[in-house]
Amino acid sequence: MSDKLFLHDYTTSKTYTYGQIIADLNSVSEVYEYCCTRDLYTIFLNIITAVAHNVNLVLLDSDFSELELQNLSIDSSVIMQSIPVQQFNINSTDELICKLQNNPDWKLTLFTSGTTGIPKKVVHKLISLTRAVRISERHSDDIWGFAYNPTHIAGLQVFFQALLNANTLVNIFEAERTKVLELIKNFNITNISATPTFFRLLLPLQEEYPSVKKLTSGGEKFDSNLSDNLLAAFPNAKLRNVYASTEAGTILEAKDDTFSIKDESLCMIVDGELYIHKSLLGEGTALVMEDGEWYATGDLVDVIETNPTSFRFQQRKNEMINVGGYKVNPYEVEQALEKHPLVKQAYIYGKSNAVLGNILMADIVVTEVLSERELREFLAPLLQPFKIPRIINFVDSIELTRTGKLKRT
Repeated sequence: MSDKLFLHDYTTSKTYTYGQIIADLNSVSEVYEYCCTRDLYTIFLNIITAVAHNVNLVLLDSDFSELELQNLSIDSSVIMQSIPVQQFNINSTDELICKLQNNPDWKLTLFTSGTTGIPKKVVHKLISLTRAVRISERHSDDIWGFAYNPTHIAGLQVFFQALLNANTLVNIFEAERTKVLELIKNFNITNISATPTFFRLLLPLQEEYPSVKKLTSGGEKFDSNLSDNLLAAFPNAKLRNVYASTEAGTILEAKDDTFSIKDESLCMIVDGELYIHKSLLGEGTALVMEDGEWYATGDLVDVIETNPTSFRFQQRKNEMINVGGYKVNPYEVEQALEKHPLVKQAYIYGKSNAVLGNILMADIVVTEVLSERELREFLAPLLQPFKIPRIINFVDSIELTRTGKLKRT
């Protein structure tokens, strides 16, 4: 078991076994309270070491600027401070996992990086980070494509799901499309959890990848067109859509884009906005309702049914674009654009205009040459005229956040 592969990292062309993790953990004589590095194995080893020694850890993005650190009240000089600890003598993977599970009150501080990219501090206990982890024999042979930023909530949840089942992790985060597909084949990856943007950048897929048994999408709005394309390329995969946040971790899941609230003591909808109960939240999250019990997520929804409540997400509350007095949902326009067979990725945003308030702009990545006229003709039967972008820019790539989502300004 200790020789089982723990991690393959394409960025360094290195592989690590569970035996390597155990040997490195046993040699530790000091634990750092901050982790700020790009090296994936070092990040994972820091987390494992901190949990095992019950030393609370602060995870920082390696590209945080001095100004960002100042805004977070972090002096860069403290990042290298460490605490001396007694060395372990762990002898097996089972013993390692047992050691980690015995610290449910251990705390990890991380920072949000949503579509606006503005960091916000959140503190989680190990018990909340692993709330959605499923440990069983049927998960023992899972091989995870690691497609998230390792210093953010989604990446941490995949990491703990894999680690506590002694699974293999294969880094595919920020890899080029051809590299991702190569790694899926070479390592027979069975599970991939990623943003819809990550999955869209894999399309179009010309062949099938039968090793993949489970696809999980989260972090952005999901649509049936993407679902159909993924299931065609991954014919043996079950697909699920999750709703999660840095503040609370995974909260809801569905097979498509319709979510159901099974426990209304934990989630509710008020004036078309989703609220979650404070019991689900990490520390440091501002509560916004008068009774102090509920957190406003900022996610607007369409209620489909009641008793029990089911709904679909519309968009973020602060992302609607005012065009001549009309409210435009950028997700709706992006979804329409991405139905065109030559459109690989689309980003809709507003540009200030004295007459209309905003004019609608589109940045579009295409797979072949496509004219604005052809695109407008394609959109005409799908969207109202005010939702069709006034200016269309064909670009080579679209900027993403640190977590791999479209970066909305």
